[in-house]
Amino acid sequence: MAAKKTARKTAKSKTGKSWHGRLTAEADTATARLLASLDVDHALWKYDIAGSLAHAKMLREIEVLSAAEYAKIKAGLLGVARAIEAGRVDMPIELEDIHMVIESALIKRIGPAGGKLHTGRSRNDQVALDLRLWARDATAGLVEGIAELQQAFVGLARRQGKVVMPAYTHLQRAQPIVAGHAMLAYVEMLQRDADRLADAAVRINVCPLGSGAVAGTSLPLDRARTAELLGFPKFTRNSIDATSDRDFLAELCFCCAMLGVHLSRWAEDWIIYSSTEFGLVELHDAYCTSSSMMPQKKNADTLELIRGKSASGIAQLVGMLTLMKGLPLAYDRDMQDDKRFAFQAVKDMQSVLAVAPGIVASASLGEEKIAADIDAGFLDATALAEYLVNKGVPFRKAHGLVGRLVAQAEAQNLTLLELPMQTLQKACPKITPDVKQHLGPANVVKRYVPEGAGGAKQLDQQLRYWKRKLG
Repeated sequence: MAAKKTARKTAKSKTGKSWHGRLTAEADTATARLLASLDVDHALWKYDIAGSLAHAKMLREIEVLSAAEYAKIKAGLLGVARAIEAGRVDMPIELEDIHMVIESALIKRIGPAGGKLHTGRSRNDQVALDLRLWARDATAGLVEGIAELQQAFVGLARRQGKVVMPAYTHLQRAQPIVAGHAMLAYVEMLQRDADRLADAAVRINVCPLGSGAVAGTSLPLDRARTAELLGFPKFTRNSIDATSDRDFLAELCFCCAMLGVHLSRWAEDWIIYSSTEFGLVELHDAYCTSSSMMPQKKNADTLELIRGKSASGIAQLVGMLTLMKGLPLAYDRDMQDDKRFAFQAVKDMQSVLAVAPGIVASASLGEEKIAADIDAGFLDATALAEYLVNKGVPFRKAHGLVGRLVAQAEAQNLTLLELPMQTLQKACPKITPDVKQHLGPANVVKRYVPEGAGGAKQLDQQLRYWKRKLG
């Protein structure tokens, strides 16, 4: 009985949907909400207008539109754009998406000529176009944000890069490095993110318009012209794939997820390094918070939130891939939710990149704390083993000898540099007094040889490289 009552309620069709000629029943409110995507895809309105302007111009050039019709449509679209920007366009959920909102507003503004705009076009290729235009801008914006963060790390490396600090493996002190080497490690990670986005942009930058719903159209559309007008170097080759492809969004989500992981690793490092126990990094107060109860607290909350955003990036990627994995060709309505995943992934990374450069640019290294603790942890043990190698001792044997010397020094609360020469020579007669020039973190970083190592000489080389690369 309830079902019949609902059917009677929805028997009238007044929505003016693009498919109202086929269906006569109107969706109830709950169904309309399910069908609608305006809460998300309204963000595409500028791209939808741009695509429509190009499509209209091409239709005029192939004489599907008269000069008067084209002039009306162009002026109308620009007027709709201004109205949307001013918040003066109604977006009822009955119209479902931004494409129909714009078309409806256009027809209201200019009359029947507005109904000709959709000639040779489906919402399937229309939304594919809008998403590619959006993704193209999104990738460019992320690359710019990454470059700004890279510059901040390079700046810190220039300011305090020659400070000798520990490098860690397993979160245990490993070998000494100059601090700039650690800063530039993040720059390298971020460069891979920028390169990955630039590579993804190649596959994003393909025009799907003209593919129609699934099989193209019998109208003589000039796809090359539309692509040219929209700044695409080429157009898609297969209408089925063009309307159902969301690889480019999944790839963008992956780029965001990987960027988020890199930013999370940096945030984790600095959360630890800024703690009292480490004291390697001092964060500016503007990027910290305190406690509602404990007045002494200085919490690295911005870094913790950046670390947390990586979870969202990974989640959006998994959501996108899961959404697409079982869809038959070609377009399916499931894909309406692709925007939720892609938009959120990009939004999260944009929010992080808006803050991260300031965190780095305003931070400083705790030079006094670093210097006070630098001799702890036998950071020069590997250097001593390599000293023995240069004296002709096989590395594996040298490794064992130094391990025993470390144990002796630890038992006596001494550094390797402080061990008596008699003790060193008893362990290995090949050790001579020149060993003192090889021990101690400051000496070790001077002796790194290969390019890409953690010494001062290599830092200078790397800074010159990044100056050329980043400007």
